[in-house]
Amino acid sequence: MTCSQAIDAIEHLVESGAGGFVVTPNVDHVVNLERDPALRQAYEAASLALVDGQPLVWASRLLGAPLPERVAGADLVPLLMERAARHHWRVYLVGAGPGVAEMAAEKLRRIGVEIVGTDAPLLSSRVDPAESIAVVERIRRARPNLVLVAFGAPKQERWMFQVQEQIRPAVSIGVGAALDFVAGRVKRAPRWMSRSGLEWLFRLSQEPHRLWRRYLVNDPRFLLILLRTLRLPRAARVRQP
Repeated sequence: MTCSQAIDAIEHLVESGAGGFVVTPNVDHVVNLERDPALRQAYEAASLALVDGQPLVWASRLLGAPLPERVAGADLVPLLMERAARHHWRVYLVGAGPGVAEMAAEKLRRIGVEIVGTDAPLLSSRVDPAESIAVVERIRRARPNLVLVAFGAPKQERWMFQVQEQIRPAVSIGVGAALDFVAGRVKRAPRWMSRSGLEWLFRLSQEPHRLWRRYLVNDPRFLLILLRTLRLPRAARVRQP
């Protein structure tokens, strides 16, 4: 999908009342999917997967299933919030660091978005369902149409999968660092770096202590996954819709 098609697809999920959740794969997600059965289970159940990583767009062309463009969460969220304001959707923000969701909520309210709640629960890396009881109840009481989830991968995907039935008909979207961008706490990479697949380098320069292991140790494994997949026959590596 293109970004505009993705927003239309999310609108369909919201307006249909079916609920569900949206994942936004990038290189780090692909690496984690190799070794995390719970994350794979969540991905299989997702209503929509939007490619949030330029290297995945390039890889899709090599693999014979070309994707039209990158749908970056940091681009998707502001456009989706404009749609939310226009349609009077109720929006709930979950995750990010202390105070970030509140800062993002304040900025979104200025453009007419109806923010019905914010939350920043402390969840373990494995996401125990018992940890979510209180926040799920607050979401249910707020009756949102959209829930933006910013725990970071793979925590946000596991969480959305676990709670999707409890918060229907709300649609949840894993947005990673997008709330930090909306709040202005973290700067986005220049557009040319994003187009060149170098956004990771900019983010590493901004938060080296938090991101060095992800970008320098874990993510290079993506090349091995890609090479292994390229060796498969096309019929085995491309899933038909």
